[in-house]
Amino acid sequence: MQRHIFSVLALILSSTAIADQQTSSINGCTLEPNSNCTGIDLRNADLSNMDLRKINFNGANLSGANLRHAQLDLSTFNGADLSNANFTRASLQQASIRGAKLDKTKFVAINGWALMGQGAEGKHTDFSAANLDFARFSGSKLPYANFNAANLEMAWLNKSDLRKASFIEANMQESKLSEANMAKANMTHARRHYATFLGTFMEGCTACPLDW
Repeated sequence: MQRHIFSVLALILSSTAIADQQTSSINGCTLEPNSNCTGIDLRNADLSNMDLRKINFNGANLSGANLRHAQLDLSTFNGADLSNANFTRASLQQASIRGAKLDKTKFVAINGWALMGQGAEGKHTDFSAANLDFARFSGSKLPYANFNAANLEMAWLNKSDLRKASFIEANMQESKLSEANMAKANMTHARRHYATFLGTFMEGCTACPLDW
């Protein structure tokens, strides 16, 4: 009898937790997959460990938000303010941050396979140890960015502003950086086999392939 009571209580608690997760919202943004949260104010929101796949965050304000370990595959943050947000170890596969504001944003150790970031802008953005395989950041402005130990294999950063960015021990194999600005960048011990630097500006760059 006691075991039966505990089972019923566990079922009730579980059902309540699921219901809470399904109805959780902030400023009209329902925090569940496929939601439309365009332009919503989510400043400093705690969205860590949540399933937020395929959500439309375009134009939203997520500055200072905590998205650590969140599931964000196929979500869009185009034109959003992500400054000082923390995406550490989040999954952003095939997500889009085109034209987003990335000042001091942390993308540490994210899974950003095929992440779309064309035209994104920000200083001191941290991509250290991130998986950016097949990512697209053409035309972005990311001076002082940290790509140390990141995987940038087959990534596109053509015509990007990467002044004083750090690529120490990064995997840059087959990446595309044509016409990028890499003045005073640091590529010490970076793997750059078959990477393309056609027309790239490298004045003062450490360990850059100046023979291009």
